[in-house]
Amino acid sequence: MSPSSRNLLLSNAATLAAAMLLHWNVGWLLWPYWIQNVVIGWYARRRMLALDRFSTQGFTSNNQPVPEDEQGKRSTANFFTVHYGFFHLGYLAFLCSEHGVSGLRDALVLAACGVSFVLSQRETFAAQHAADLRGKPNLGTMMFTPYLRVVPMHLAIVIGSGMTGWAALWLFTGLKTLSDLLMDRVDRHMAERSADKAALPTSTPI
Repeated sequence: MSPSSRNLLLSNAATLAAAMLLHWNVGWLLWPYWIQNVVIGWYARRRMLALDRFSTQGFTSNNQPVPEDEQGKRSTANFFTVHYGFFHLGYLAFLCSEHGVSGLRDALVLAACGVSFVLSQRETFAAQHAADLRGKPNLGTMMFTPYLRVVPMHLAIVIGSGMTGWAALWLFTGLKTLSDLLMDRVDRHMAERSADKAALPTSTPI
């Protein structure tokens, strides 16, 4: 098991323990997972800006190919920040209206959850960045991958808030953990595959 996967298991287990100890309902679990998505977005932007070599094959903006240069990289990272941030501002407004943080204790627990997610994502970022330096990853694919985390959040808002009881907490956290582990594996696999592809020798015409 990779260090990032192990940290994801530990952070989700800690979140579940806090939810049971503090008698959170399932809807309240959306807070730590919103924090986690923000952490993922922050590291995604950092990863894009850290690229030395990258491809923009098939990636367009305003019907124009995105250039494979510093300007193309920074404009993509900035667009991602605004767009991804807009999504999560909407979620934040929902959480504040439906599941507001009412006390210092809950705020401190959420902060601790955030720290655990940062430690987990830092391990994933380190593995991805090392692979990025060896390869030539696609900038468009890199930008869109974090949005896959938005889908579980959408589903959580639709079905999670109405669930009650400890069984619901276990079910919701279990499904979210499986999603986290799968996406973490996909993220690292994509980076490694790009690096391996770039390392293959190119044939020369005779």
